[in-house]
Amino acid sequence: MPSFDAAFGFIYQFGDACAFLVLCASGLAIIFGMMGVINLAHGEFIMCGAYVTVTVAKAGVPLGLAVLCGALASGAAGILLERLVIRHLYDRPLDTIVATWGISLIASQGTLIVLGPSLTDVSTPLGSVAIGGLSYSVYRFALMAAAAAILLALYVLFNRSRFGVLARATIQLPHMAEALGVDTRLIYSLTFGIGAALAGATGGLYAPTMTLVPTMGAQFIMEAFVTVVVGGGDVFLGTAPAGVLLGLVKAFMTTWQGQLAGQIGLLVAVIGVIRVLPRGISGLILRERA
Repeated sequence: MPSFDAAFGFIYQFGDACAFLVLCASGLAIIFGMMGVINLAHGEFIMCGAYVTVTVAKAGVPLGLAVLCGALASGAAGILLERLVIRHLYDRPLDTIVATWGISLIASQGTLIVLGPSLTDVSTPLGSVAIGGLSYSVYRFALMAAAAAILLALYVLFNRSRFGVLARATIQLPHMAEALGVDTRLIYSLTFGIGAALAGATGGLYAPTMTLVPTMGAQFIMEAFVTVVVGGGDVFLGTAPAGVLLGLVKAFMTTWQGQLAGQIGLLVAVIGVIRVLPRGISGLILRERA
C-alpha cells in the first residue's frame, strides 16, 4: 500500500500539471479552437505577461494587480496584432502560421536585444505548508485554484453573457451576424484580445516560479498546443478533460521516472488520443450528445 506522503505527493503533482496545462492552453483554445487561427506567437504573449508582471511587481505593486497588468498588456498587444495582421488572413489559415511564427521570432529576439538575456524575477509568494512528512508550495495550490476560476469565468463569459452570444454567432456565421447588425470586426478583435490576455495572465501567474528569459514562451506553447488538440474544437468541453487526462499521464510518468519521462509520456498520450479521437475529447462528447 502506498504511504500517505506518496499518495498526496502524486495528487499534488497531478494538480500542478493539470493547472499548468489548463492555464497555458486556455487562451490558445479561444484563438485556435474558436477562431481557427494557428497562433505560433502564443508563447510570446505569455512572455509579455510575465515580463510586465515582474516589472510592475518590482515597482511595489501587489502581485495580483501586477498579474492583471500583465494580462492587460498582452490583451492590448493581441488586439493590435489582430487589427494589423491577423484580420487580413482569416481566409488564409496557412498564412497565419507563417505570420505568427515571424512575429514570434521578432518578439523574442527583440526582447533579447532590448532587455538582455534574462530578467530578475520575483520571489514565490505565500511560502510553504507541511502536509505529512513533506513540504508543499502554497502558491502552487493557488495556481490550481486560478485554473479552475479561469475555466469557470470563460464558461460564464461565452455562455451566459451578451458578448458570448455575439462572439459565438460571429465565429460560426459571420455573414449572418453582420447582416443582423453585429460589428464582427470588433468581436474578432476582442475575442483575440481575450485569448492573448489569458496567455499574459498565465505568464504573470507563473513568473514567480521560473527564470524569465526571452525564449520562455517555448516552455509553454508545446503543452498548450497538445492540450488544445486533445481537447478538440470546443474550448469549454475539451480543455478541462484534456488537462485532467494529460496531467494524470504527466504526473504518473514524472513521479515514476522523472521530468523527461513526463514529457515523453505526454507526447505519447497525445499521439494515442488523436489516433483514436481525431476530433478530440469535445468531438466525442458532442457526438454522444447528438
